[in-house]
Amino acid sequence: MSSTPLPTQFTLGDRTVKRVGYGAMQLAGPGVFGPPKDRTGALAVLREAVAQGVNHIDTSDYYGPHITNEIIREALAPYPDDLVITTKIGARRDAKGAWLPAASAKELEQAVHDNLRNLGLGVLHVVNLRFMFDAHGPAEGAIEEPLTALAELQRRGLVRHIGLSNVTPRQVAEGRRICPIVCVQNQYNLVHRHDDTFIDELARAGIAYVPFFPLGGFTPLQSSELSDVAGRLDATPMQVALAWLLRRAPNILLIPGTSSVAHLRENLAASIELPADVIATLDRLGAAQPA
Repeated sequence: MSSTPLPTQFTLGDRTVKRVGYGAMQLAGPGVFGPPKDRTGALAVLREAVAQGVNHIDTSDYYGPHITNEIIREALAPYPDDLVITTKIGARRDAKGAWLPAASAKELEQAVHDNLRNLGLGVLHVVNLRFMFDAHGPAEGAIEEPLTALAELQRRGLVRHIGLSNVTPRQVAEGRRICPIVCVQNQYNLVHRHDDTFIDELARAGIAYVPFFPLGGFTPLQSSELSDVAGRLDATPMQVALAWLLRRAPNILLIPGTSSVAHLRENLAASIELPADVIATLDRLGAAQPA
């Protein structure tokens, strides 16, 4: 990490996007299931994101399910020419909201058509194929069959670019032998640093890395050091966590999510300057964790 000016954009597929985008996961109801309590507020967040210059929105039709994509369409269609909507397939929700694998060729094709219909698009710009071999993170497992099925949907013109989510370096290497991979979406943050080497390898290959759960997600990161740094910089812990990620590698694209316009504006102001001693303190948070 250095004090040189940070790149503000990165190429995702055949589009250049700003490195701070928006993740739509929190626009659904509690547990990412059912409708939001405040649909009008959800619409306002999306419209404010685009008004603030966001041109990369991350979503999935299994958020809700269907509800988040329907809200995106209501809020933003017809879409700005520069807006990239990235979605995910490979999972489904049951009647109680559980997350279940859905990676057969038939399920993947249905998911692509569901995303197209609910977003109101003729082609999906980027589709991340999410793997669920382990509920706690990436795990080795065969990806050839489902990825080949998705690559066929790409050949048919339904999908422009393909990414992978919740995957290992070995799986990405296997995937790149099947079709071009434009991004990887894994959990990564100040403390969860398992992909450190992986991120740098992807940067050299020109592949975007999109970390989710910058503050721990479903098990929130509790760090007095992070809180202390945020207070010293007159910033929020999320702003500091996002600023650290922006400085971590130029291929990192951020998709912080929120259902609040105020929090959205805070997240989009994450390009704060981190003094060298602060960066060293934050780096130590990851080094202190077990591998």
